[in-house]
Amino acid sequence: MNKWVKFGVVLVIYLLWAYWVGSWWLLILVPVIFDVYITKRVHWAFWKKKGVKKQTKAVEWIDALIFAVIAATLIRMFFFEAYTIPTSSMEKSMLVGDYLFVSKVAYGPKLPNTPLAVPFTHHTLPFTKSTKAYSEAVKWPYKRIAGTSKIKRNDIIVFNFPAGDTVVVGRENPDYYSQVRSNVDYFLSQSPSLSRADAEKMVRERMAERFEIIARPVDKRENYIKRGVGMPGDMIELKHGQLYVNGEIADNPEQLQYKYRVKTNGIPLNRMKLQDLGIALDDISMGASDYELPLTLDMVEELKKFPNVKEIVKVEETGNNADIFPFDPENYPWNVDNFGPLYIPKKGDVVEVHFDMQPRVVKANEKVVADRGRVAVERGPIVYCAEWADNDFNIQNIILNRHPKFQVTEKPELLYGINEITTEVQALGFDAAGKLATRDVTLTLIPYYAWAHRGEGKMDVWLPVNRIDVE
Repeated sequence: MNKWVKFGVVLVIYLLWAYWVGSWWLLILVPVIFDVYITKRVHWAFWKKKGVKKQTKAVEWIDALIFAVIAATLIRMFFFEAYTIPTSSMEKSMLVGDYLFVSKVAYGPKLPNTPLAVPFTHHTLPFTKSTKAYSEAVKWPYKRIAGTSKIKRNDIIVFNFPAGDTVVVGRENPDYYSQVRSNVDYFLSQSPSLSRADAEKMVRERMAERFEIIARPVDKRENYIKRGVGMPGDMIELKHGQLYVNGEIADNPEQLQYKYRVKTNGIPLNRMKLQDLGIALDDISMGASDYELPLTLDMVEELKKFPNVKEIVKVEETGNNADIFPFDPENYPWNVDNFGPLYIPKKGDVVEVHFDMQPRVVKANEKVVADRGRVAVERGPIVYCAEWADNDFNIQNIILNRHPKFQVTEKPELLYGINEITTEVQALGFDAAGKLATRDVTLTLIPYYAWAHRGEGKMDVWLPVNRIDVE
């Protein structure tokens, strides 16, 4: 074939690929392709002897190996990749350890965030526990290029586990955040007076001291596989273990499993027969005279025929589960069997984000003599102050309550828009007889950055909580 024809075919394929990837920076390599096929001035295959048709066996092996690595890397990146099933969450559809080939073209390949990596590895080098198989010297932003189809309801999807961004090396499962929540709950059970924020801070510090904790880029997080049951704009909900989509019962997959408690007459179940039913040995949890087993409806009917089985009851979680998204059982009392309703945003939706930051009291550093014994009020990162313009009493003659309650009010018309805080305090003064007296007043606080825009007057950040500190 004429060298110009070869060059033309390769160039067209390369330009189509560059258009697909959506990066015209790849055009920089067009002169390289031209030199390889036309001018041949640079010896690009430096491992070969130039001008020698018959290469040595070693060179031929090196040449074949380089080609295989490049070809396999491009195939894994843009066309398909092999995965293993990591968990039993889709058991009966897919089993732990099963191998499957996943099409990258279907939804569009995702370009790597860390392109410098050891071929055929994920995040850790083989035969090591924590040695990274990639370099973060070069980082690319997240980008997914065009695919041949869109995600459809009930598609089985492989994705990077979102909570896998932070990892406890050697203890990857459960994820770091689940371990933090579990340890926080333990600390709170041992010290009920401890606040959740303080307990979480303590847990994170102790985990950082005891374990190696690392962060992983998106493309190096663990691969998970799940079924996509909700589409953009859907409302999903679990009621007693049954999935509802937009208020209607969803189609259940074949061989759907639930957890059941199987009670016997005291005679143990035959493990071989349980395996014959399709129950894995690892899934057999046994008590004194009962078992907890993941079963399909067909398995339930078969087990009812066992002479030593007295009762089979479906297990349903009750109460709140703090380890269920969004990990806020007080406002979202959900669990694994009763979840939602949860709306899935679609393109064009407007999501209003409200950071419900509660005001808090912070103590002054004892080393600062002028502020010793006083407190300030913060809301998130913003420090507040009391200014004369908002209070019709001497703001430097007040005492803040030991357990103050704060009210936050939006004031869009005040000082170009602020959030104002009010709280009840005691103002000191003298009565008609000249005796020291107190009266209850409402103290108004504004963000510290907004003061001194309404004339001259008093302002205070550090507020007294004891009479001795009142000026």
